[in-house]
Amino acid sequence: MNQEDFKELLREKGLKVTSQRLLVLQMMAEHPGEHLTTEQIYDLVRETNPEIGLATIYRTVQVLVDLHLIDKISFDDDVARYELRSKNTKHHHHHAICLSCGKVFSFEDDLLENLEAAVEDRLGFAVVDHEVKLYGYCKNCREKMERD
Repeated sequence: MNQEDFKELLREKGLKVTSQRLLVLQMMAEHPGEHLTTEQIYDLVRETNPEIGLATIYRTVQVLVDLHLIDKISFDDDVARYELRSKNTKHHHHHAICLSCGKVFSFEDDLLENLEAAVEDRLGFAVVDHEVKLYGYCKNCREKMERD
């Protein structure tokens, strides 16, 4: 989303257009595919705007989540992370998480469409979203385990 569209969206929702909101969305756009914590976003923003406060970042991140511009994700480690929402996608992308090194791999393939259709046919339940997290070992860690 470009800045003008973002400004218009904020105005439509009755929210103020602030330089902090613009800057946080810009930082998220400059780090696509990364899973940033609020503190990491704060550190990135402070590189150019050292006067910004952490509370402002927390509030701004929540606004962006509420506007469905960024997604809040959890890798079951009690740390909230955020990533820019993919454009024109029905669902979030998915993640494979290495249990050894903690590296997170993102992938876009949506292999659950048949399952969603079956759930709707059998249960009358219309799936509107899902989140997939696969846990295992990355290639490097598997190779290291085989050597040890």
